Amino acid sequence: MSLRSRKLRRRRSQAGAGRAIFALLAVGGAAGFIALLGGFGYLASVASSAPKLSQLKPSDQGATSTVFAADGTRLGFIQGDVLRTPVAESAMPQSMRDATVAIEDRRFFKHNGVDYEGVVRAAVKNVSSGSTVQGGSTLTMQLVRNLYKGNKERTINRKIREAKLAGDLESKHPGIEGKRWIITEYLNNVPYGTVGGQTAVGVSSAARVFFDKPASKLTLSESALLAGLPQAPSQYNPFLAPQLARARRNQVLAQMADQRYITSDQAARAKREPLGVKHNTYYAQRREEYFFDYVRAELVKRYGAERVRAGGMKVYTTVDLKLQQAARDAIAGQLPYPTDPSAALVSIDPQSGYIKAMASSGAYAQSKFNLASQGKRQPGSTFKVMVLMAALRQGVDINSTSYESKPLKFVDEKTGTPIDVQTDDHSYAGPTTIFDALVRSDNTVFQQLDLDIGPEEVRKTAYDMGITSRLDAFPAEGLGGLTNGVSPLEMTRAYATINNGGWRVRPVAIKKVVFSDGRVDTSLGQRDRVKIFTDGQTSEAIKAMEANVQGGTGTRAQLGCPVAGKTGTTNNFTDAWFDGFTTALNTAVWVGYPTATTSMAGMFGGMAPAGIWHDFMQVAMSGRACDPFPEPTEPFVAKDFLGEYATNGAPGDAVDPLAEDKNKKDKNKKDKKYESKPNPAPKPTPKPEPPTPPDPPTPPDGGGGGVSPG
Repeated sequence: MSLRSRKLRRRRSQAGAGRAIFALLAVGGAAGFIALLGGFGYLASVASSAPKLSQLKPSDQGATSTVFAADGTRLGFIQGDVLRTPVAESAMPQSMRDATVAIEDRRFFKHNGVDYEGVVRAAVKNVSSGSTVQGGSTLTMQLVRNLYKGNKERTINRKIREAKLAGDLESKHPGIEGKRWIITEYLNNVPYGTVGGQTAVGVSSAARVFFDKPASKLTLSESALLAGLPQAPSQYNPFLAPQLARARRNQVLAQMADQRYITSDQAARAKREPLGVKHNTYYAQRREEYFFDYVRAELVKRYGAERVRAGGMKVYTTVDLKLQQAARDAIAGQLPYPTDPSAALVSIDPQSGYIKAMASSGAYAQSKFNLASQGKRQPGSTFKVMVLMAALRQGVDINSTSYESKPLKFVDEKTGTPIDVQTDDHSYAGPTTIFDALVRSDNTVFQQLDLDIGPEEVRKTAYDMGITSRLDAFPAEGLGGLTNGVSPLEMTRAYATINNGGWRVRPVAIKKVVFSDGRVDTSLGQRDRVKIFTDGQTSEAIKAMEANVQGGTGTRAQLGCPVAGKTGTTNNFTDAWFDGFTTALNTAVWVGYPTATTSMAGMFGGMAPAGIWHDFMQVAMSGRACDPFPEPTEPFVAKDFLGEYATNGAPGDAVDPLAEDKNKKDKNKKDKKYESKPNPAPKPTPKPEPPTPPDPPTPPDGGGGGVSPG
């Protein structure tokens, strides 16, 4: 290159820098200070103070967190101050891109980050009007401002640094592909206005907030309206100032026609269209609200409320929507009337702890209280299983150890507690093994066993199995008489410890969380388990619980699969339960009125709760292995047991008055059966008919039992 050429280029460069100084200062209303600021030297000094693009920390743009079901279906969005859902270039209509360039940066495809001509044009208008009516920032400069942390004040120094960084960004993303990348990033990060206290950032959120549609479906008129908002989102908000919004939209359309993005006819037609905005609840809509709230609470425990509110997370959960529907159908089928009690159901995978279903009856709009995870109710006889496991852990042979089934009324010497216990059906079997007492749900036998094992040991066992609510180690707890109660989620977890061979698992609602920067956190979905029992001990309990379903208080829960479970009913029928499992799933069902003092008048755990459990599990087990419970790898080893009440019996000869009344009624029925009746008139002997083959055997109908309904 010749010396003349080099000098010419230098003069052009200096002239360009001078124009940049003039333009940048003019935008800020300070054109008269050019000479004082030192011209080129000032520009170079300020520009050189700008950090390198690679050294800048990206701003946390905020984003709306999305929660998904196990099959990928969106459950809803976690609400925050910012609504932002970044989308790919293919999800943005060309009309939106053209409208944005036309109104914000008409020379976007010609400049390299700083549009000197555009800045000068804006400066002239600002000087002539005596105020700042136009800005000189390009889309690239605005993107730098949105993407990176730094001083946001409107100063000349900031403008110069933004210009420098804009040039760097365009150098990093060169050519037409780079321009496409910049406009896509801009459209994903620019604020379009605040509605209902939430700011729509990015074209996807703006399309939803203002038009209740995806960005890809925006019309020309709608694109023009949105493109006009970033300059003054509050001023042009179409919900608050429709006339100003219409004028701004039409200005954008005129610019598009002037720059030949559209024809004059297209602009005219679009100007005649109504604004078309409509209020909507897209970001507020949620499925499975109770489970959704539980997931959000788990996120807050893990990350803190501030981080969850900031958003930007994709949350993948364990819930099975088909099982959620099956749970609601089962509840509605057994409790169809408005006056019926409420119900809650929880179902988890006993191996992984994955929560497959968490459903409650009632409308979420009427009550946000989650009965399945937050409801603390008296568990009734389902807590006898905790006494059973405490005994097995001490080596008690439940098949040979027996107690006298009889009314109890005495003071326990060890605890000093008055004991006054009868069976629910007021019938007593005399000497009864622990195994049979569980099948019958005999209160008197399990009260004596609880005292022999020790209420403190029963409490420890319940905690070890997964109960987290407060327990007091009172003798009544062995029969379900708790101070504060337990939730269906806790009971499902506790029974899973028996089903999976003695491992306590943590209930898992969230498989993984994906953050906006691509980081993946799987810690919430990792299996967390602790060995509590041998599989020999749990196998003994399962056999007794299987017998309870086969011929005890839980016969309504029978399936075509091996099932183990236990019913529970509290005093005055305020709570009724069925907790049970197959090898594949653990499910607990609670039925009662949300007001704990309201009686259900004769509702036992073997009735609606067992029926709901059956109807749900019949659907849930479809496609799952219907396996028998496995034989233990570590057989149960019994130890000598010298419990006070097992050895010497309970003191006293208490009488249950209701048992005497029951015996009289039973005797009267028996006597009436054998009362003499007149002989009927003889009937003619029918002609013999050929024998018919016998009917095939029918499956069990789930009825019967005839034992204490505990």
